[in-house]
Amino acid sequence: MSLRSPGWLLLLVPLAGLIAAYVLVQRRRSRYAVRFTNLDLLDKVAPSRPGWRRHAPAAVFCATLALLVLGFARPTADVQVPRERATIMIAFDTSGSMEATDVEPTRFVAAQRAALAFVDRLPERFNTGLVSFSGSATVAVPPTTDRVVLRSAIEQLTLGQATAIGDAVIAARDAIRALDRQAETEPPPAHIVLLSDGANTSGRSIESAAEEAAGDRIPVSTIAYGTEDGVVDLGGGRILQVPVDGPALENLASRTGGDYHEAATGEELQAVYEDIGSSVGYRTEEREIWQWFVAAGLVTALVTAALSLLWFSRLP
Repeated sequence: MSLRSPGWLLLLVPLAGLIAAYVLVQRRRSRYAVRFTNLDLLDKVAPSRPGWRRHAPAAVFCATLALLVLGFARPTADVQVPRERATIMIAFDTSGSMEATDVEPTRFVAAQRAALAFVDRLPERFNTGLVSFSGSATVAVPPTTDRVVLRSAIEQLTLGQATAIGDAVIAARDAIRALDRQAETEPPPAHIVLLSDGANTSGRSIESAAEEAAGDRIPVSTIAYGTEDGVVDLGGGRILQVPVDGPALENLASRTGGDYHEAATGEELQAVYEDIGSSVGYRTEEREIWQWFVAAGLVTALVTAALSLLWFSRLP
C-alpha cells in the first residue's frame, strides 16, 4: 500500500497530542482519588465506575479520527483487473488421431472436458473464441462473451482427417484482428491456446505461422496431450501408431512467447488449463482505497456512539 497525499498524515500529530492529554487527565484523576483517606466516604460520593469501559468510547473515537486521516492521505493498493478487450482463442485439434485412448476415455473427450472447464473459469468479460482444425482450420466461434454459444460449439466438435496447426494459428490470429474497429490499430491483449497431439500434416508450416503470431505479439500456448504409445484402431485389425509430437508444439510456443505443456491425462490437462486461465488477460492497476478507510471510520464512530449509549446513557 502507498499514499498519494502523505502530507495529511501530519494531522496524526495533534491526534497523538489529544491521546496524551487524555492519558494525563486520567492519571491526575487517579491522584485526586488517592487523596481521599476516608474510603467509605469516597465510595458514597464517587461510587465505583465501570473501569475499562469508560475508556472504550474514547479509544474508539481516536481510532475513528486516525482512520479518517488515513483516508485523507489517499491510500492506494495494487489490484488485478480483467482487461475489457482481453481475447483468448482456443484452437482445438479435431484430427483422427484424437481418437487414441492413451488418455482416458480418449484424447478428444478429455480435451473437450478440460476446454469446458477452462471456459467456465474465465472472467465473464473475456472475449473467447474457438477454432477447430483438422485438414483445414475453421473459426467455429468468433471472440464472444457468450459462454453458452462457446460451450455448445465445443460439445459439438467432430473429428476429421489430417492436422493443420499452422492454419489454425493464422485463423485464430485473424479472428483476434477482427474483434472490433480498434483491433487493427490497437490490438486487444490476446492469447491463443492450442491443443494438439502432433505433427503438422496439412496447410502452412508451423514456422511461418509462428512468425506471424510473434509479429502481432500474440503468444501461443500449446498443450501436447497423449503419449508415445498412442494408437488408433482403424478396424479390420489395422492399428495406426499416433505418438504425440511434443517438439513441434514446444517450438511453436517458444517462437511466440507462449508456454508449452504436456498433459498425458485428462486431469493434467485440466490443471494446465487452470494455470493458463489465471495468467492471461489481467493487468495490475494502482487504485485508491481511501473509501474503505472512511467507511471504517464511520463504522467506528457508530460503535463509539453505541457503546456510550449502552454504558453511560449518553452520546460521547
